[in-house]
Amino acid sequence: MHKTGTKPIIGILGGIGSGKTTVANAFAKAGCKVIDADKIAHELLEQKDVKSSIINIFGKAILTIEGKINRKKLADVVFEDSGKIKAINGIIHPLVLAQVEALISEYNTQNQVKAIVLDMPLLAEVGWEKRCNKLIFVDCKADLRLKRTMKNGILNESQLKRRENFQISLDKKKGIADNVLDNNSDCEALAKRVADILSDVVNNG
Repeated sequence: MHKTGTKPIIGILGGIGSGKTTVANAFAKAGCKVIDADKIAHELLEQKDVKSSIINIFGKAILTIEGKINRKKLADVVFEDSGKIKAINGIIHPLVLAQVEALISEYNTQNQVKAIVLDMPLLAEVGWEKRCNKLIFVDCKADLRLKRTMKNGILNESQLKRRENFQISLDKKKGIADNVLDNNSDCEALAKRVADILSDVVNNG
């Protein structure tokens, strides 16, 4: 149950390429505010102090010709081992979570907002599932997820598996979810399911 005067918080779980952002966008169209943690992290990479900290750890090889951080190069280096993931998370995560908290506070004051949706890739990994009133797992076939990730620059199945090995297993994420959303094909059915879940969250807490 969410406290009086606060908006219910919906967390989205799912594998890489499952379409979590598609689901988040459906909630946005239904009257929710979506907090995109990836977008916040990408913006932070442009901040001078954050950029300096990352260059100190990973070197200038992760920069573009223009001197910006190349996110693909950085990801390729980071996902080589868990120590590097911890290093970058130590820099980025506290800043991302602080901004997420600030946005939650801001959206709680806006009457027209029905609920707050967290589109956060490592939501369960950082313990934020406890902040949510409802957890949604986005279910999607492995071959379709691979096609989507290839469009986003993850080139093959082994890269996808390597990245997911650093996350909580999909079975565990599915197990802690309150609802499972199928995101294999039908956009219309997805929108209706989102509307039903939102109605339940808003009316029943």
